Amino acid sequence: MTQTIALIAGPYLLVTAIGFLVSRRFYERMVLGNADADPVLLNLSGAVHFVVGMLILVNHWAWGGVGEVLVSLLGVAAVAKGASLIAVPELTLKTPKTVGRTLTMSAVGFAVWGAALLWVGLAT
Repeated sequence: MTQTIALIAGPYLLVTAIGFLVSRRFYERMVLGNADADPVLLNLSGAVHFVVGMLILVNHWAWGGVGEVLVSLLGVAAVAKGASLIAVPELTLKTPKTVGRTLTMSAVGFAVWGAALLWVGLAT
């Protein structure tokens, strides 16, 4: 299961990182517009994050090696993001905005995590 999830999540994270860099203004507008987002869309975003994260964790609660840790942490991160968007949306919207240098660092983080997952998926 580690390989399957890594082969799905790795490319997603890499493409997202590329999007953060290539379509930077779009993502900055999106993040800055969060406060004005339709509450239903915010809740749906939380639901998607939560369900995807739970699908990962229900099928992959494994911590034996680097690849397993990377996949399980992805599930934990998605569940945490989804739960916060559902349970405390106003507080979540008050977090620092991912723009400028922070967006660049997010792109780097997504690229590194995505590349590591892709490596895990292809190496096993």
